[in-house]
Amino acid sequence: PHSPQAFAMKETLDLCESPAIKGETRFCATSLESMVDFTTTQLGTNSLNVLSTLVHQEKRSKQQLDQSFVVQPGIVKMESPAAVACHSKLYPYAVFYCHKTMDSRSYIVPLMAEEDGSSAAVVCHDDTSHWDPRHAIFKMLGVEPGTKPICHFLPPHHFLWVSKQQPWLPTSKNISLLAS
Repeated sequence: PHSPQAFAMKETLDLCESPAIKGETRFCATSLESMVDFTTTQLGTNSLNVLSTLVHQEKRSKQQLDQSFVVQPGIVKMESPAAVACHSKLYPYAVFYCHKTMDSRSYIVPLMAEEDGSSAAVVCHDDTSHWDPRHAIFKMLGVEPGTKPICHFLPPHHFLWVSKQQPWLPTSKNISLLAS
């Protein structure tokens, strides 16, 4: 009961059972089907793109993945009026914490590390006034809830669902478009 795995499971259960903050709809999906059902309900369409962070790893060891990346030209703002992010959680079976938030923007950002091109899904939350003021991001950035937009990269194996209303989405090795 005191193992790191037990602690991670408790965190996942606490998150999945906690109430949503104002302006957010959340759901813990335990299958791809339930993730898609939640996403299509929240975005009002089954015409979706799934975006994810892509880090080229062929030449890198695990230690080399913790390195600096440089943002490259070609940032693409998703024109979808809403997005659903699904984050993988530690649990004995697949659990994804999915949430739709209002007042946010989504981007695909080309990155460069060493010689490989990578890309990251990015979400910017414009209204954080209802977030927990003890959230670590506020301490890291030295800001108060609701004062500044908070942007973050999605880690690999997390998903950002957007509607296909995107009028133009580049296709290149630097853009990670998982499904269309």
